[in-house]
Amino acid sequence: MARRGRHNPFIWTLVGISLAGLVLLTLPTVALLVRAFDARDVLSDVQARATLREALVLSLTTSLVSLALIVLAGIPIAYVLARGQFPGVRILDALVDLPIILPPAVAGIALLAAFGRRGLLGDSFDRFGVNIAFSTTAVIIAQVFVSAPFFIRTARAGFSRIDHSIEEAAADLGASPARVFWRITLPLSRASLIAGAVLAWARALGEFGATIMFAGNREGVTQTMPLAIYERFGAGDLETAVVLSAILLGTSVVFLVVVRLLGEPAIQRPA
Repeated sequence: MARRGRHNPFIWTLVGISLAGLVLLTLPTVALLVRAFDARDVLSDVQARATLREALVLSLTTSLVSLALIVLAGIPIAYVLARGQFPGVRILDALVDLPIILPPAVAGIALLAAFGRRGLLGDSFDRFGVNIAFSTTAVIIAQVFVSAPFFIRTARAGFSRIDHSIEEAAADLGASPARVFWRITLPLSRASLIAGAVLAWARALGEFGATIMFAGNREGVTQTMPLAIYERFGAGDLETAVVLSAILLGTSVVFLVVVRLLGEPAIQRPA
């Protein structure tokens, strides 16, 4: 059987397509790292280091705050979507996906229409001297808006896969609904929650379009790493843009590895 597979044109076609796909997916990253290594001397510039430090700190801070908000609000929403039997649950389910399909520029304009100084809610905030648009808060709101669907969708799938009989058995033994949720439902869906959190954080860290439209590109205030890369590229400073891109890539990889290492024991632990 193995010998037959070695000479099967279909198998070799699949192997060839797979290799071509892997090259396409990995080549840009390798090229970026090589180019960044050659341009590493740009970090000796004081201004470049200051830009990197401010943008990186702002990106990490806002993306982690956004992730916390997404998890806190996303778990109840995902649970309701997975278990809800009320009219309109399908409409609510579709609305959750809306930020995914919106073009980034449209998402930014929509946020301005809602929270801008003359927006639907922004006008009320403005009366109390609170201006959300073009602030660090706007960066967080933009990140939450575009990233939350990734967590909610993944968490919803995790809740839907849980065997209801396990929860019912716990309830029959006298466990309250809250205790069942905390001790049974959440642990059984832990893998999906971790996967959704990783996706949401990665999306928040790389958010660009809605942020630049809604929060602007103010250095030290709203200029995250993607916006700093865009600014350097627009100014013709490709070397700094490449180095910043490589650092952002490395930060993302480190975070993903840490989450995987911390999450795998919890995922593999028997319920």
